[in-house]
Amino acid sequence: MITLSRNILAGERFLFQARPTASSGLRVGLLGGSFNPAHAGHLHISKTAMRRLNLDRVWWLLSPGNPLKPNPPAPMPKRIEAACAVIDHPRIIATDIETRLGTRFTLDTICALTEIYPKVRFVWLMGADNLAQFHRWNRWQQIMNRVPIAVLARPGQQIRAGLSPAARRFDTYRMPPDAAPVLSLQEAPCWTMLSHPMSPLSSTLIRKSGAW
Repeated sequence: MITLSRNILAGERFLFQARPTASSGLRVGLLGGSFNPAHAGHLHISKTAMRRLNLDRVWWLLSPGNPLKPNPPAPMPKRIEAACAVIDHPRIIATDIETRLGTRFTLDTICALTEIYPKVRFVWLMGADNLAQFHRWNRWQQIMNRVPIAVLARPGQQIRAGLSPAARRFDTYRMPPDAAPVLSLQEAPCWTMLSHPMSPLSSTLIRKSGAW
C-alpha cells in the first residue's frame, strides 16, 4: 500500500488515501480521470469547485484507465506521486479507490461510493470538454440521474458543452451558477455550469512536451 504524506499548514496532511474517510453530511466533490499526469489545472478547478459549490472535500479519483482512450496511462504509483507533488490544499486528496473497488466505469464507481458512504453528499466534477462528449460515456444518462454534476469551464469548450447532447437532454434540470452553493443538497438529476478564470494546462500537452 502506498502511504505518501506531507506536512501542510499546521499539521500532517495525508495527500493519498486508499479509502478516504468522510463523516456523515460532508459535501465531497469527485474529480475523476487518468491524471496522467496531475497538474496545476486540476488543482485550480478543485479549489474553484470547493469555493463555488461550498464543498468540504475534493477527491481525485485516479482511474485504472479511460475506456475512451486507446493508450493506457502511466503506472498508478507514478501518477499518485505526481498528484501528491501537485496538491497543496489540506482538503484535496488523491485516491486509487477505483482500482481497489474494481470499477472501470463512472456509474459503477458512483454507485459503489454511495453505498460505502451513504450519508455523504457527492457532486461529480467535470470539465466542459467532458460534457461535450459525455453522451459517449457508458450509461451517461444514469450518471446524470444518480448524482449532482458541476461542469467547470475549460478553454474553448464552453459553447460545445452548452450545445452537447447531454446539455440539451437535461436542460430542464440545469441550475443557475448562483445556485451552485446548494447543488450538493439537491436530488439528481441536477447540474450547473460554472465560468471562472481558466488554466491552459492539460495532461496531453504535458505528455507531448516530454515532461512526463
